[in-house]
Amino acid sequence: MPPVVKHFDYLVIGGGSGGIASARRAAEFGVNVALVEQARLGGTCVNVGCVPKKVMFNTAMHAEMIKEHKDYGFDVQANGFNWGVVKKSRDEYIKRLNGIYETNLGKSKVETLVGRATFTDDGCVEVSGQKYSAKHILVATGGHPFIPDIPGSEHGISSDGFFELEDLPKKVVVIGAGYIAVELAGIFNALGADTSIMIRYDKVLRTFDPMVSDMVTQNLEHDGVKVVKKTQTTSVKKEENGTLTLETTGDQITDVNCLLFAIGRDPSTQGLNLEKQGVKLDKKGHIIVDAFQNTDAKNIYALGDVCGKALLTPVAIAAGRRLAHRLFDNKPDLKLDYDNIATVVFSHPPTGTIGLTEVEARDKYGDDNIKIYSSVFTPMYYAVTSVKHKCCMKLVCLQPEEKVIGLHMVGQGVDEMLQGFAVAIKMGATKKHFDETVAIHPTSSEELVTMR
Repeated sequence: MPPVVKHFDYLVIGGGSGGIASARRAAEFGVNVALVEQARLGGTCVNVGCVPKKVMFNTAMHAEMIKEHKDYGFDVQANGFNWGVVKKSRDEYIKRLNGIYETNLGKSKVETLVGRATFTDDGCVEVSGQKYSAKHILVATGGHPFIPDIPGSEHGISSDGFFELEDLPKKVVVIGAGYIAVELAGIFNALGADTSIMIRYDKVLRTFDPMVSDMVTQNLEHDGVKVVKKTQTTSVKKEENGTLTLETTGDQITDVNCLLFAIGRDPSTQGLNLEKQGVKLDKKGHIIVDAFQNTDAKNIYALGDVCGKALLTPVAIAAGRRLAHRLFDNKPDLKLDYDNIATVVFSHPPTGTIGLTEVEARDKYGDDNIKIYSSVFTPMYYAVTSVKHKCCMKLVCLQPEEKVIGLHMVGQGVDEMLQGFAVAIKMGATKKHFDETVAIHPTSSEELVTMR
């Protein structure tokens, strides 16, 4: 006798931020909801992404500020740094968050199914030997780090492995030029590791505005990170003493204690059996969806990192909640607007950006229709310090009304100041609106409403 198939109104595959947000919001409308997760609740962001990364960024900030205390008159000396102390408290914090997610799902009356989900040929979903059916199914399985296929790559770690390190490595090589590579290299360096970042071209963050790419690359070098440009690793060898030797297209790098690959992420679609359901994937395995998160298969939806667009936790949450309203709250036209999404890179100092880069704006509207306002200055914080960092800001404006269609910043505090300006840009603010705003003095953010 075949096993009984349990039915739900909404079955969510993936217990990350987007999946949980969509499941809980749907449950508010009185529908029967289940969520499938094979690992810890919270997904990448909570467990091996933005949350523990921000803890480590804060740790690095302390290391940087300690060096500046003497310039402000404090007789302070750092007697050492214990990676294990912050790792323990960080891991305990994440464990508490896992528990909070579990509790909240229970409060929302969302049934949690533990195991790996696979679509069966008859359109059901199997989890740990039990089959489930659903009127609507959401795939929000996220992604995972990509490891290159080179000899010895198994001796390296990914960004996931960063959070498993028990101690601060003495000598680190980070391979990659994206935001994860930049962030982790900055943390390692600030905490005292001999840090190199190996990139294929001559700048990091090459998809960002050129001003951002230039400044962040300069800041890495300014802070002592060795930026190994136009170089790739061809093989990795583990020596008898446990260190690694990297053969590259440039010089050999020896005595490496930690090799970290941060060269991209792949969608976690393997083993789901999506193709047999009529769900189309792109060449990298991302699920193809329309503006409403619909796949090519009826009543199967996808959102978040598994779709390969705007890989940000708040994006997945927002898309998930809107999908729940569309499906169960009689709001058929509700969808997420993917334009003008603000994002921050926790570089040293941080990077904040929203809208089109200068290059994108000129390509889209033509050179004559774009006006650029920019400023480079030293924040007042560094007025009395011996080590200084510049702050750079740029407004990309569309003529003739000078609507602000891009804002890009690198500097102390820009991660916190971006949110308010993002609201203004989302509302269609023009340069005149910025100009008419009275500046808050003395702050770095005032530069955005005073620049000429």
